[in-house]
Amino acid sequence: MPRVELHPVAFPFEGAEVSQPRDVPIEAPVNVVYGGRPYAVMMVTPTDLEDFAVGFTVTEGVAPDVTHITQVEVQERPDGLVANVTLSKALSGQALRERSLEGRTGCGLCGVTTLNDFPMAKVVARAPAPVSLGAVRRALAALEDAQPLHGLTRAVHAAAWCDARGALEEVREDVGRHNALDKLIGARLRSGRAAGDGLLLLTSRCSYELVDKAAAYGARTIVSISAPTSFAVERARAHDMTLLAVARRDGVLAFHGADRVRRG
Repeated sequence: MPRVELHPVAFPFEGAEVSQPRDVPIEAPVNVVYGGRPYAVMMVTPTDLEDFAVGFTVTEGVAPDVTHITQVEVQERPDGLVANVTLSKALSGQALRERSLEGRTGCGLCGVTTLNDFPMAKVVARAPAPVSLGAVRRALAALEDAQPLHGLTRAVHAAAWCDARGALEEVREDVGRHNALDKLIGARLRSGRAAGDGLLLLTSRCSYELVDKAAAYGARTIVSISAPTSFAVERARAHDMTLLAVARRDGVLAFHGADRVRRG
């Protein structure tokens, strides 16, 4: 179960306090392990963990693509979860970047100890396709009813993939915005679905690492409901990725790639 029912006491400013049932999302540690070597402990919503492990492995740059992941086994232990990822023989002996901190749900650079370790995904050579405002509007409308955990808890993020017409294809939710995106990317990689000209739709703040994770998958257009950071815009420019943000029912702001936006 990705949620648990608690009974906090509600204190209205006017009137008597009362016990009130409330659903909250579960947040649990998962240790990502490669070939018996612990790599990171991430705080996640404990659903779709195979998707998460695959997406995390590729977007972190541990494996260049999904073909180098031969097996994912998730184990439940008394102190948390373990995702054992088996890599191909070509990668099994590689040195993994050490992480000195646990991966908190809001972090982006946990374990990076020097500026030389600052990561960046490989720039995708494929030019972004034009994106229609109609597709963005349809994607936003569809996402409203495709977040069951958020509907119950109002406390999780979502990452969704839509085709070029704005039709919703896949959604993943998690307490961590990075985790939601890793789950989405992992799900698509596991089923062999390429990015193509689809749209990546995010409900969270658009930070630089989400742009890099999207680039690692091959996405060329991001639509974010929240605003981007300055570094996210810089990374979108570096990847020449269309970045639309502050997406609302009445329109969006184009932070990069405005010349690719089409009406209709």
